[in-house]
Amino acid sequence: MDPIPGGREPRQQPLLDVRNLSVAFHDGETWGEVLTDVSFAIEPGEFVGIVGESGCGKSLTALSILGLLPPRGVRLGGAMLFDGRDLAKLSERARREVRGRRISMVFQEPMSALDPVFTVGTQLLETVRTHFKVGRREALERAVEALAAVGIASPRQAAAMYPSSLSGGMRQRAMIAMALVCEPRLLIADEPTTALDVTIQAQIMDLLIELGQRTGTAILFITHNLALVAESCRRMLTMYAGQIVEDGPVREILARPRHPYTAGLLGSIPQSSRRKSVLPSIPGRVPSLHEMPPGCRFAPRCAHVEPPCLVPQQLVSGRDWRKVRCRRAGELALPGAQS
Repeated sequence: MDPIPGGREPRQQPLLDVRNLSVAFHDGETWGEVLTDVSFAIEPGEFVGIVGESGCGKSLTALSILGLLPPRGVRLGGAMLFDGRDLAKLSERARREVRGRRISMVFQEPMSALDPVFTVGTQLLETVRTHFKVGRREALERAVEALAAVGIASPRQAAAMYPSSLSGGMRQRAMIAMALVCEPRLLIADEPTTALDVTIQAQIMDLLIELGQRTGTAILFITHNLALVAESCRRMLTMYAGQIVEDGPVREILARPRHPYTAGLLGSIPQSSRRKSVLPSIPGRVPSLHEMPPGCRFAPRCAHVEPPCLVPQQLVSGRDWRKVRCRRAGELALPGAQS
């Protein structure tokens, strides 16, 4: 896979600008905040990776952007500016016009996202007709073209098949085709290579990179796989316990992480040079909703914790466009992926 260039080009006006996003759920008795002060921006055509352990809030952030949270028992705060419009303040009808047309999502498990009782072509053409005033025949032709664009060899034949008749790789390609058939400006890919073998993973990532470069679609790539982020993304967001803890260019973060959690994730990557040795891991676990530490949320698991860490940490910008949520970031020399 050829990585997208990660140089420091001049900043553009953000396509998506998430500001202080917070999400709280009501458990029947009290409110519990799951996302807190989540802030990041994505420029047009940018490929951004977001990483972190399960339960850190990556998928919840994506669902918040798309307006797919439950209608009741949820409290949303902050702003999500897309093309200058705050998604959080749109009516449900306006959200439906944006969802699928301007912002699309590739879900983690295609067999759960695709309807098993309709053919792939039917689901694709209905997506087209929801957003464009075209006839069924023209919508079907667009569906076939979309399947061809994602590398399916016999797109017309695949359009007539049910999801259960397709291989895992083809189902994932069909999901990507459905997400891209309306030519969105932002694509959210939530673990699009999960349960696929490494060869198909590489093909799917090559496909996403090529489509992003050809169409100018910005991509928010949610994953646990740091190797895929290193090979494909321009920027990287590290998320922990419902907060962004580090944000910056991929190459610089991999070489010189500034947050201990990011360094811990990089140190946990298996390496061939560590054969017959104990695989490093981050001690402890992600805190539950009602066990959030009062200060730095990573403090109970951090080897560098000191008294200044026991108060809430802010995501602070540096001169090199990097951001980190750690008061000790300037004094720590943390190992990178290549150390």
